[in-house]
Amino acid sequence: MSENTAGRQRAQLGAVQQTLFIPLAARARETGRKRPVLHDPRAAELMASIDFDAARYGRGTGGRVTVVRTAIFDFWVRQFLAEHPGGTVVELGTGLNTRFDRVDNGQVHWIDLDLPDTIELRARFFTDTSRRQMVAASVLSGGWQPAVTASPGPYFFVSEGVLVYLPEPDVTQTLAGIAAQFAGARLALDTYPQRMCQRQHQLASRRGIARWQWPCGDPRSLQRLGLRLDESATVTRPPRAMRRELPPAYRYLLPLAGPVGQAFATLSLFTATPPASPA
Repeated sequence: MSENTAGRQRAQLGAVQQTLFIPLAARARETGRKRPVLHDPRAAELMASIDFDAARYGRGTGGRVTVVRTAIFDFWVRQFLAEHPGGTVVELGTGLNTRFDRVDNGQVHWIDLDLPDTIELRARFFTDTSRRQMVAASVLSGGWQPAVTASPGPYFFVSEGVLVYLPEPDVTQTLAGIAAQFAGARLALDTYPQRMCQRQHQLASRRGIARWQWPCGDPRSLQRLGLRLDESATVTRPPRAMRRELPPAYRYLLPLAGPVGQAFATLSLFTATPPASPA
């Protein structure tokens, strides 16, 4: 554990679950900037309240590319809510994400799904409401689906920095299951090419953190699972409509790092379109 832990909550999490501190720390640091890409004071509060190994997860990890990734997903969720203000957003592997606080329109229904140890930690800081609930379950199980179907559609599933930690058969099973049961739902996720996975393996070995398991160089390959690819972006090529919302430094400097951003990750927005059953 970190130093100066008096009064902080201790987190007992599995190896993969502990990686939730990477985006949390990135959002907290970004919030302290003069012109942040996103403003997340709750992330700063959580950082100050939880005892975790900052040397492993909170320093020099994630950074601005992680923040831009999060901002792109926020943008897609807001687009969905502009069309379906009372729909349901499902965070797959929510960690300590605070997306609801950033995009809540007063009507959206929200489900934060994660493993029991993460939900136990999350429940110390968040409470269920009439529009928002936490569900403790593995994304690989079917135990979470009744909670989703009990919430009003249409549905938007967000998986940020989660699926890459799963073996490919588990990823394809999960995505195919969502496509089959939630036809017409939107799904946003991030994928990483083999070269980026290899770089992460080197970092994971040095820091003793969980390794990525699922490389995916072309998100179009996921269309065979019943997912229509509607839009793709990278941290240096965010959706066009979003670019004017970025601080000037990002608008002008990110395109110069285009090849780096493209090698880092592809962010994709899909619609579940399972094939029709034979007559």
